[in-house]
Amino acid sequence: MTTRTLTINEKKGSAETWESIMEREMEGLEGVKFGKEMRKWFMFEEGYLNLNHGSFGTYPRSVCSVMRHYQELAEARPDDFIRYQYPNLLDGARLAISKVLKAPMEELVFVPNATTGVNTVLRNLAFEDGDHIVYFSTIYGGCEKTVKYVTETTKAKSVKVEYTFPVEDAWLVRAFKEKVQEVQSKGGKVKIALFDTVVSMPGVRMPFEELTKACKELGVLSLVDGAHGVGHIDLDLGKLDADFFVSNCHKWLHVPRGTAIFHVPTRHHPLIRSTLPTSHGFIPLPSPTPIRSPFAASPKSPFVLNFQFVGTIDNAPYLCVPASLAFREKIGGEEKIMKYCSELANVAANRAAQILGTQVLQNETKTLTNCCLTNVKLPLDLAAVVSVTERKGFNAEDVGFEVRDWLGRKLVEDHDTFMAVMFYGGNWWVRFSGQVYLELEDFEWAAGVLKGMCERILRGEFLKGESKL
Repeated sequence: MTTRTLTINEKKGSAETWESIMEREMEGLEGVKFGKEMRKWFMFEEGYLNLNHGSFGTYPRSVCSVMRHYQELAEARPDDFIRYQYPNLLDGARLAISKVLKAPMEELVFVPNATTGVNTVLRNLAFEDGDHIVYFSTIYGGCEKTVKYVTETTKAKSVKVEYTFPVEDAWLVRAFKEKVQEVQSKGGKVKIALFDTVVSMPGVRMPFEELTKACKELGVLSLVDGAHGVGHIDLDLGKLDADFFVSNCHKWLHVPRGTAIFHVPTRHHPLIRSTLPTSHGFIPLPSPTPIRSPFAASPKSPFVLNFQFVGTIDNAPYLCVPASLAFREKIGGEEKIMKYCSELANVAANRAAQILGTQVLQNETKTLTNCCLTNVKLPLDLAAVVSVTERKGFNAEDVGFEVRDWLGRKLVEDHDTFMAVMFYGGNWWVRFSGQVYLELEDFEWAAGVLKGMCERILRGEFLKGESKL
């Protein structure tokens, strides 16, 4: 057996690039219609219908090949890749996403997810006596718990804007302003406000642009949780000019999990001293024995270097952003994708409501559904479900969540799918996610499945077996 010594270029894998991989993997993709035909370009198991794109997202097979390529490079020459190749590749990903978000590359860094971005901001701010955090009642659960943690461990206090959708955008902005003024009238100060671009559950669009403007008028820092943001709605971060903005790329931009882009305008870089966890980029206060970084010196800003290496994790997903954008461009581009997904979600919701004999969650000005998520009421009357529960000898106190949990489990076990269901405002709602690999027929099928499952619930089937009630 003979062996051959690899050249340095072969060792570095320079013969293969993300561009060459995508060119090969996307052969035949041009002209493929959205819907069932597009589904073949993703990695779904045969027979499984992914109706819940909004929770975790997914990415095409071609992008997966690019991610595997980077992972293999990291194993082929670990120190070379992690220390010297990875930083340049990361800069390329930051540059690519900066063009989509219309924000300077120097103000953009990656974090694993939007929750990490929110935590990074709230845990870096120095709160003083009287400082308040204002947030909204439809905040993502993980972020609300972050607010609770911060108020338990710092001098910060929190106040919540209470409401139940559907409400009008103008009312929501007015309620926010009134809450800030209420805090001020009692001698307090609102230091920062946390709000969504698109709420997770129920999936509705927030007037985040107007809320950001209101923050400026009131002298309040704005922290925008854009978990459902890039790839979902059109964003211009330069125009928005929020104080802090974070958006998942793995939800709607077809990037592998977990990848989120974190935008901090240059004016606020001094406020974000530490990453989560604190790592080599942190600059401690001056001391007689400075702590040296194990990485080579770089001309990049302290802010960018802070987030370049945050402990040893697999950062290959971050590097896939350019490939994901190339895939999206190949199938029609950002505008076409967002238009299809939004229109599908809305048409599907109206059709499902018709099949179920219920309604879509919507306000009078129809702004809640200006996104790729919609919500349809399930044909379940709370009093009827409680009656079944009590008649069978169960405690009805948590029936809303028991039904939700049963639905989720049975959708997977019995129907090879999953739909996000929530108990909200005394009713059960299902959230639909529009996506390029879905079409109206999929949601018509889903509505039929849900109708049958609601009939099973009214027969008390959700109470059989183990129950938390």
